[in-house]
Amino acid sequence: MLLLFRTLYTVIKAYFRSKLQPLETATLTLRVWPNDIDINRHLNNGRYLSLMDLGRFDWTVRMGLLRAIFKYKWHPVVASAHIQYFRSLRPFQKFQLKTRMLYLDEKWVFMEQTFEALGKTVAIGRVKALFLGPSGKVPTQEVIKKSGHQLDPKDLPKPDSVKAWEELE
Repeated sequence: MLLLFRTLYTVIKAYFRSKLQPLETATLTLRVWPNDIDINRHLNNGRYLSLMDLGRFDWTVRMGLLRAIFKYKWHPVVASAHIQYFRSLRPFQKFQLKTRMLYLDEKWVFMEQTFEALGKTVAIGRVKALFLGPSGKVPTQEVIKKSGHQLDPKDLPKPDSVKAWEELE
């Protein structure tokens, strides 16, 4: 239930925060709550993925995509996720979640989400996602355009991490 309130709070708050350009990083400051922990008394590994949703909601709203999502009946869908854990987050500990777009091609948006606490990287998650509309997959160029931005996927160099990810899949 708390996650639902966190989600609503994040979306509403994002609406009033500064707007982002497609390649800018969105940062959320969050806290580990008791319902986020597991029997090892740290942030549950599955909760990281739920919190990453919050980061992507914040980034999406601040990019100007919320109106287009409702207007065109789009649904952002995660196709693949990968996460690496380096340190633990303890109950009530504050941390930052940084969300940025790594790369996009004609179909996919690759996002990187970094959890940081006390100046150190706690975990790094990467997500491969797309937008689905009533007619199927929405080209990323259309998504960017409808958000009020311009960004040609051909102008972006493909990071080695994305190349390695594609090879694994």
